[in-house]
Amino acid sequence: MYPNPSQHDPHGQRNPYGPSFAPDGPSVDLRAQLASGVDQFMTRVNVWMAAGVGLTGLVAWLVSLDMSLVYMLLGTPLRWVVFLAPLIMVFVFAARVHKMKPGTAIAVFLLYAALNGLAFSSIFLVYNLGSIAMVFATTAVMYGSLALWGYATKRDLSAWGKFLFMGLIGLIVTGLLFMFVPSMMSSTMYLVYNVIGVLIFAGLTAYDTQKIKQIYLVNGGAGNLAISGALSLYLDFINLFLFLLRLFGSRD
Repeated sequence: MYPNPSQHDPHGQRNPYGPSFAPDGPSVDLRAQLASGVDQFMTRVNVWMAAGVGLTGLVAWLVSLDMSLVYMLLGTPLRWVVFLAPLIMVFVFAARVHKMKPGTAIAVFLLYAALNGLAFSSIFLVYNLGSIAMVFATTAVMYGSLALWGYATKRDLSAWGKFLFMGLIGLIVTGLLFMFVPSMMSSTMYLVYNVIGVLIFAGLTAYDTQKIKQIYLVNGGAGNLAISGALSLYLDFINLFLFLLRLFGSRD
């Protein structure tokens, strides 16, 4: 599981996307201007998210075609670099994205997505291609529905933040326990773990979508908000896909 760096604070103690909400809000004219552009902005966020997901999948598939390369990346001590480098990179990137030039932020985001593809190449060796395609399509439909609901709903989802954050921490701790104490992982616990993972990242998809929209409506797209928002939604999509794949994927 890849943690969402925007969730490392209890959702709201620190704004990971950009400047803090203005205390008095934007002027009437600015509010009207931002409201008229929010659809285009959220489309741009999701286009970058989709570009990242597509690049990850393409790199993973291309690497999986060369077994000697897969062995070098995942069957030797180099695997620790392959798995840990993106993890470290995403936290550093999330912390510094608003200090970067737009071109640099885009390049780093795409580099991060490509690095994830190296680790994900093993998916094509474990699961059959038809199963991967089916789960990916299911993830895309779920993501699209949840993101649309998070964007359009009048319900304030901010209260979800602390519960989703606690659930995310629980997933990370449980995943580490499964990794280092495999005897703890019964088939029932594995099933429950993955079901909870799907529910948490489904919630985060709607929550993050609304949060990005609200920040834009107050502050505009300052500080590379489109790319940092795309990063959060990319992580929501990727994790949702991985948990669904473990639940419904057919292994070769």
